Amino acid sequence: MERLTSNVKQELSRFGAQGAMPELVEAWPDAVGPMVAANAWPARIARDGTLHVNTSSAAWAFELGQLAPEIADKLAARLGERMPKAFRFAVGHLPEPPSPTLEADRGAVPEPTAEALRAAAELAAGIEDEELRKRVERAASLGLSTTPDDHPF
Repeated sequence: MERLTSNVKQELSRFGAQGAMPELVEAWPDAVGPMVAANAWPARIARDGTLHVNTSSAAWAFELGQLAPEIADKLAARLGERMPKAFRFAVGHLPEPPSPTLEADRGAVPEPTAEALRAAAELAAGIEDEELRKRVERAASLGLSTTPDDHPF
């Protein structure tokens, strides 16, 4: 199956500097580092080729304005002639950071303790459907086996 990336990039190239946004967003975190990427993100490229970057605060906007030449040098290596002509930093909306999955946070599922198994069996004893009773017992025994520190919320 052919990847769409090259076709999309080819079509976006018709838009001049504005079409460089996908490559710019891809290059941004490596060019500026994780701390800056968490506090500033490319928002759009204007018709005149100016990259508008949203920041988390006015202090970040000011600081990045001072660092614009260094950021430009790092981005130029990846973007070449599609490099923005100028930068404008202002307070604005930033993308939500990726949330870790529950499985990544939790790790392996603990084995229920004997006490938890007995308590779960008592809790589910009134359920007539055998398959449902076993599932409830398993869920209850796992819940009874965890400590409050195991819960992510």
